[in-house]
Amino acid sequence: MRRREFIAALGSAAVGWPLLARTQEARRLYRLGVLHQLPRTAPQFAQLVDGLRREGFLEGRNLVIDSRGFDSRSEQYHERASEMVNSGADVLICGGDATIRAAQQVTQTVPIVGIADDMVASGLVASLARPGGNTTGVSILTTELDGKRLELLIELIPGARKIVALFDPDTKSQTQIREIVDLSRMRGIELLTYSATSTQELVSAIDAARASGAEGLTPMASVFINAYRHVIMDRAAALNLPAIYQFPESAEEGGFAAYGPRIEHVYRQIATPVAKLLRGERPQDLPVLQPTTVELVINLKTAKALGLTIPETLLIRADKVIN
Repeated sequence: MRRREFIAALGSAAVGWPLLARTQEARRLYRLGVLHQLPRTAPQFAQLVDGLRREGFLEGRNLVIDSRGFDSRSEQYHERASEMVNSGADVLICGGDATIRAAQQVTQTVPIVGIADDMVASGLVASLARPGGNTTGVSILTTELDGKRLELLIELIPGARKIVALFDPDTKSQTQIREIVDLSRMRGIELLTYSATSTQELVSAIDAARASGAEGLTPMASVFINAYRHVIMDRAAALNLPAIYQFPESAEEGGFAAYGPRIEHVYRQIATPVAKLLRGERPQDLPVLQPTTVELVINLKTAKALGLTIPETLLIRADKVIN
């Protein structure tokens, strides 16, 4: 074969390989398990499905999403993860530290794509660049962002001297709690900390904090806290307590303010490593991702209801102001 013909043959093969891969994906049926506290109807899962569709994995054609892991309680995590693994899941998607740990206890071979506050600090992976084991995913920078949200809340309510932090003890370590307490002390703020693992504990903690004179509320990032954000919003509004939330969508839903990555963007982002794993790449070879953008959203309508005037400097810095 002459050189020109050989190069042409190589070019033809290179064009054909992606097409062949797509054809194989279309013919094979892939199984995806999801272990999460939220129901399948939560908006972020639509983003995940759309992201996978763009990668060539279409539910109902070449992809099956195991629904039994949605809307799970903590005591169900281990059993449901086992059921999905035993049913032949190719990849497990887990939301939050507790679900990832449960999946890791069940399998050391099925790839796990986790979404967690700080995957390294929680010991879920060895490092962001080299996660090791069978787990990769997205780490949401919350160690840094919890502190930044506290600082923003202090700016949003000038003159406040006592703030309450709500946290999930299954997600936040005592070291992380001490760090945010120390940060508040440096800013001249007394920080009350309350743990909660149920809706009743959330309500009781907010009531107790308000009775103790708290002037602001920062719910620290966790899947549990986000899952019950509307409980927090309703109680905070009833007690006239301004709060800053983890995801921008929360401020758009009526929360006072929010700072962080968009949760729907995070779930679209994980479609990429999930697709790579379905195609046969190894989780230990896929670096843990981090959000590419964060947003500050301020809800002026809620601020007015709370009787607060937002400093102009913050309104200028905000990515979105809701009137």
